[in-house]
Amino acid sequence: MSRLCAMLGLVIVALAAAPAAGRPADPTGFASAADVRAAVAAMAKAMKPGQGFAWQSLVRDGARVAALEYWKAPGRPAVHPDQAEYVVVIAGAGTLVSGGTLDAPAVVNPDLTEGDRIVGGTTRPLAPGDVVLIPAGVPHWFGITADRLVLLGTKLPGGRD
Repeated sequence: MSRLCAMLGLVIVALAAAPAAGRPADPTGFASAADVRAAVAAMAKAMKPGQGFAWQSLVRDGARVAALEYWKAPGRPAVHPDQAEYVVVIAGAGTLVSGGTLDAPAVVNPDLTEGDRIVGGTTRPLAPGDVVLIPAGVPHWFGITADRLVLLGTKLPGGRD
């Protein structure tokens, strides 16, 4: 009898853990604050001398991804023609130059055009907790004013309104 009770207990646990019929499992991506801190620390440790940038997916839902960007040196000014960019500053400090016009644009791939500089943009300081939403097609550039600038970012599909 105790073996039958144990087997029934296992079946009940398995059924409780399975999604209800007709209801999919929760597709929510989640990373705790501790997960984020650990990922940032691992990225810092993995960067090689002279490496200015690292990217790591944090949570993903198919093609959609929220990723950590670890900057030690600035990249090139950029435009994402059909994607808005949503960013939260996680650590470090920097500047954002956005708006204006991209000078000497060169298409890198269909989702990215880079240039030499931004003419006529707005400059803003960046610190942990700052939130930025850059509309599709808007030139932007992240500068680094401390030892690093760590961002949590995602691209949002869709053109400008």
